[in-house]
Amino acid sequence: MPRPNPIMHARFYHPAEIAIGQLIELSVENKHHAARVLRLKKGDAITLFSGHGGEYSAHIENISKSNTTVLIDAYHDMDCESPLNITLAQAICVNEKMDWIIQKAVELGVTCIQPVSTVRSIVHLSDERSSKRLQHWQKIIISACEQCGRNHLPQISPLITLPEWLSQKKTTQSAHDLSFMLSTTATESLKNIPQPPVSAHIALVIGPEGGFTQEEEIAILHTGFIPVRLGKRILRTESAALAAISALQTLWGDY
Repeated sequence: MPRPNPIMHARFYHPAEIAIGQLIELSVENKHHAARVLRLKKGDAITLFSGHGGEYSAHIENISKSNTTVLIDAYHDMDCESPLNITLAQAICVNEKMDWIIQKAVELGVTCIQPVSTVRSIVHLSDERSSKRLQHWQKIIISACEQCGRNHLPQISPLITLPEWLSQKKTTQSAHDLSFMLSTTATESLKNIPQPPVSAHIALVIGPEGGFTQEEEIAILHTGFIPVRLGKRILRTESAALAAISALQTLWGDY
């Protein structure tokens, strides 16, 4: 549903309950962004969203070094979610590339992101580092939603191995789901795949910088994935997912 006002005000994620007439104090991060980065002033209009759908128009009641409070004016039942339910299983890669993939995948409309470790993954994280990276990725998702206008936060799951994810997928997939693996040896193109029903979940698994091993590809295919390729060129891991998601949105989504 299009917004009634084409002007997009500064948007802030507020995970707690929001109600019309409520006076809300912005978080430390949001306060800093509003005052120091955006240079907002008292009376300026902003938008708040909780990540569960819909958004609230508000205005700044007070802004200072110590705190920034906003008054909630109205609720707007509007969202810009894609009709496609896409899960991206992305082989973990170096920090900058992984951050880029997550940010852009959110902008392109994915529903879920599952980082996976593979045999050829360059990055290997301990449990503690993995937990810190997950928190970092969640912040990237929030920032991407604030920027692109999404009012639902995509889910990102903790890092697991590719075999663990494939095992989980076997127990949850339905007959209507579609699962794709990008492969340089594939002969099928996405444009030749029949459009799935609206209720279908689409899974997309992307390999690391060095690609999947032959054993991993066999395991993925045995889980029901369809090997596809995007044109005749070989894409880097940070390009592959975004190109595939864009193609899915063009064929069956809201592009």
